[in-house]
Formats: sequence, structure tokens, C-alpha cells
Amino acid sequence: MAKNTMNVNTDYDLICVGGGIMSATLALLVKLVNPNLKILILERLDEVGLESSGAWNNAGTGHSALCELNYTPVTENGAINAEKAYKICQQFEISKQFWSYLIEENLISNPKDFINTVPHHSWVTGSDNVAFLKKRFEALSKHFMFEDMLFTTAFDKMKEWFPLIMLERTDDEIMAATRVERGAEMNFGVLTKKLFSVLEANYDTPVHYHHEVLDIDPDEEVEWSVEVKNRKTKEKQYLDAKHVFIGAGGASLLLLQKVEIKEKEGYGGFPVSGAWLVCKNEAIINQHFAKVYSKAGPKDPPMSTPHLDTRFINGKRELLFGPFAGFSPKFLKEGSNIDLLKSINTDNISSMLGAFWHNLPLTKYLVEQVTSSHEDRMDDLRKFVKNAKSEDWEVLIAGQRVQIIKKDDYEGGRLQFGTEVVKSENGSITALLGASPGASTAVSIMLDVFEIAFPEVVNSEKGKQLLKQIVPLWKMTPNASTFKKQLKRCKGVLEL
Repeated sequence: MAKNTMNVNTDYDLICVGGGIMSATLALLVKLVNPNLKILILERLDEVGLESSGAWNNAGTGHSALCELNYTPVTENGAINAEKAYKICQQFEISKQFWSYLIEENLISNPKDFINTVPHHSWVTGSDNVAFLKKRFEALSKHFMFEDMLFTTAFDKMKEWFPLIMLERTDDEIMAATRVERGAEMNFGVLTKKLFSVLEANYDTPVHYHHEVLDIDPDEEVEWSVEVKNRKTKEKQYLDAKHVFIGAGGASLLLLQKVEIKEKEGYGGFPVSGAWLVCKNEAIINQHFAKVYSKAGPKDPPMSTPHLDTRFINGKRELLFGPFAGFSPKFLKEGSNIDLLKSINTDNISSMLGAFWHNLPLTKYLVEQVTSSHEDRMDDLRKFVKNAKSEDWEVLIAGQRVQIIKKDDYEGGRLQFGTEVVKSENGSITALLGASPGASTAVSIMLDVFEIAFPEVVNSEKGKQLLKQIVPLWKMTPNASTFKKQLKRCKGVLEL
């Protein structure tokens, strides 16, 4: 139930800013290990999971490096660097272990509401890309995490895997594909709601809606004084907290900049909006049951990796293509047009200018994307689906992302893709910046935040014992046996 009032001047062990998948995961992990810790969750909108966690606002891919080619870059000597792929694959499996534990403990139910099996594919065209994909397959399939990956250059096999893409193609086209059957399709919006329901029903920790955090100041008696405004009544309150987690999506940067810690210096953000082409024709939707990722253009950023995705949203099977990037100065979908301007200050101006100068191709790419017409987007889709008809597809605006900009000794500033936790020296305040793979790796990221904020809880005998039950592979270098054991367990529990 939505809460719009709070007790004034109440001390909290932890205040979570933002009602998305990150705050939900952190708060529930903390409560599972120590139910006595007092937690407050603040959300500025009237529901949870409406920004980056919303189903229409992200790719819905359980990012585990099974198909995302940008997670396996080529080194200068031509080898495949698979370290990021191994890390992300393990992180997603840790997420699955957490969700499985919640089901085994009867805290949540009906896993098909938020996770379903949809095979993950990489698909490329052209001899150079085929050579890369084969090299990637050979590197990954030697590792036990990826040994079930399949590779083919056979026309008939690809026709079996993704028939819609193979329509009107001929067997003399140079193509290759990989496939992993266990790929996951996610609805993080539904999952977010389930986690917050557990917090309210089992741990008396509701979300307080319509509450916006205006500032976070150091406090002599506790650690932090949090200034909060009720967006409906306009009332302001000051709340005491020993720890604060800023998990407000793109808005995290703006709030972090108000916090008096040296670790925030030099950080900037570059907002990127997104859009999907969504299929309206049921007959076409039913011809494709796969997630198919391809390669971004040679000068395009990783965020532009095109993919044709089967999705399950609000109980309905959908088909999306994208993402298409755009530019908006807002840091949230429901943000302000002056967010970008407000984020520029004397601490980060050199970082921002340096990142801009060294990322001119990104600027060019965004200009092209912003000025794209429906037919331009359809032409991109036709590289996947040759006979795609414009009337069968419509544009849907997706979520807003803020890419991290950091200080760099050589370039002044560097644009960074991915997520990063910024923390104060004593760990009493943490903020999550950045984007993909984000939600898929939420459990691993929030476990790290949990340990930063409450090391005495996490590293106690009770904490270690409980966390070993909740997330067996956390802080572990798994071998083939332990990895496969947990993979099998999660497959059964999550009904995959």
C-alpha cells in the first residue's frame, strides 16, 4: 500500500533512495540477514519500477554474456578477451540463486511472471564478422560456463533457430550464429514489485511514494541528515540515517553531487534516451522465439548493439527491435529538461569536455539517431527481417540512461559504459551510477554495497552462513561441478 506520511526525525539504519530493482534487492538482502535493521525506502513517483526497471524501458535480457558480442572484445594481438563475459555470466547466475532462494522460502511465487527461457543467439553477416564469431565461440565454449554454446554457418540450422530472420535469404549469403538454449528473458518491473511486496508484508518495510530527496548532509550525531519533500503536500522533513544508498537511476548523479564527499569529484553524466520498434502483427510475433544480438557498427557505441527480441510483458508475448538511441537532457524519463545543465559544475567540467571531444563519433551517431524517420528505423530492421512492413511496427519510447563520465589523466574525461558504485571513505553512503548490464547483475552489485555499508553484518558468522545459503556462488571462484549444480537447481526452482 502506498505510504505518503512518515514519522519525523526518525533514525534509520539505511535509507534507500529510489524504488527500482537495486533498492528492492539491497533492502531485501539486508532484511534477510538482519531483520532488526531499520530501513526506509523513498520513491518520487506513485509506483515502483517505473523508470529503468520498467519492462518497456529495458531490453529484458538476462545479461549473461551468452549473446552480447561487446562483452568479448578483441585484444591488440587478435585474441578474444573473455574475462568480462565470465564475470557477467557468474553475476547473472548469482541473481538467479537469490530469486530461487526466495521461492524456496515461499517469499515469492510464480517465477514465470518475471523470468522465462528464451534462447540467446549471436548472429553476424560478412566474412570478417563470421571469423570473429567463430573465434569467440572457440574461446568461450572451452569454459564450463559456456560449454553448451552451439555454433553454425549452416543455412538450414539458422532457419531452424530464427526462421523470421532467414525469410527471403539464400544459402550463398555469408552468415554465422551461436545459440545457447538456457538464455533468459526478464521482466524486471514485475520482479521489482514482488521484492517490494516481500519487504512490506514480511518485514514491515513499505515504500513511501511521492517523496523526493532534495539533499543529503553530514550530521554530527548520526552520519547523514536526509532532506525529503512530499511532492503532494509540499511538506519537507529531515530524516537521520546511518547509511544512505542512492539508487535513483539517472538521477543518482544529481543527488550524489550534493553530498559532501571527495569521492564524487570529477563524475559527470551523458544522458541517452532510447526507443524500440514494437511489432503489432500477431502472425509475425509468433514466427520468432529468440533473442538475436548482432554487432554494432564499427564506429557505433556498445549501446547501439542491434537485437531482435522475444519479450513477455504483462502476460503477453511481444517482439521488439532496437535499441534506437536519442538525446534528451533529462536524467530520468520523468525528469527535468535542465537535468544535464544542472549536472555540470567546476568539479566535472574538464571531464565533460574531455569526454565530449574524445567521443565525437558518439555525438555523430546520436545526431543520426535523433533525426531518423520511421522508415530509417525500418531500414535498420530490414537488415534483420528483409520483408518487414512499416505498417506492422510502431515506435515506443524506452527508458532514459545516463552514461558515466569520469576524470582521465590523459583525455581529461572518459565516457564509461556499465555500472559503478561510488562510496564515501567510511562506506556510509553509496551511489550507483551507469547503465547496462545493470538489473541483471543487481544481486552481485547490491551484495557489494551491503558489505560496504554493513561489513560487521556481512562478515559475522551468522551473516556468512546465511549468505552462503542465499547466494552460494557469491565470493566464490566456481568450478564446473559447483556451477552446474547451481545451474540445475535454479532451472528447477525457476521453472526454466
